[in-house]
Amino acid sequence: MLAIILLLLIYFFVFAQPTYAYLDPGTGSYITQLMIGFVAGGLYLLKVYWRKIAAVVKRLFRKPKKTDEKKRTNKRS
Repeated sequence: MLAIILLLLIYFFVFAQPTYAYLDPGTGSYITQLMIGFVAGGLYLLKVYWRKIAAVVKRLFRKPKKTDEKKRTNKRS
């Protein structure tokens, strides 16, 4: 997958076509503000939902209890 992305990037840089557009300095500032906003929003969501995310991850990677194993074997037989 990484090789495909790298090849596409090389292709786009080698065969670049001229673009007839004007980007003033305010555009770069606006794009920077958008990126900072997205990162800040993502970090805030992570803070708000941290306990729920941690609970799901713990549930996925926990060791099965002895009673859970007995229930599973009883269901199969």
